[in-house]
Amino acid sequence: MALIAKMLCVLVVAYALSLFDLILDFIPVLGYLDDVLLLPRLIWIAVRLISAGVLTKCRAKAAEGMDKKG
Repeated sequence: MALIAKMLCVLVVAYALSLFDLILDFIPVLGYLDDVLLLPRLIWIAVRLISAGVLTKCRAKAAEGMDKKG
């Protein structure tokens, strides 16, 4: 499962940053519809695939980093 989650995360980032879109962005409203619908769902799936232990550790590490900066 961890490998699938990592691959999905890479796919989401690559899709978000790439010039390739399912629906071209220059088409009014519809162009951004794939980004608005597809990306949040893929992120949600990726987070659900990450184990609870790893997610807890990452959240604790992020909170620790925020405390150091703030």
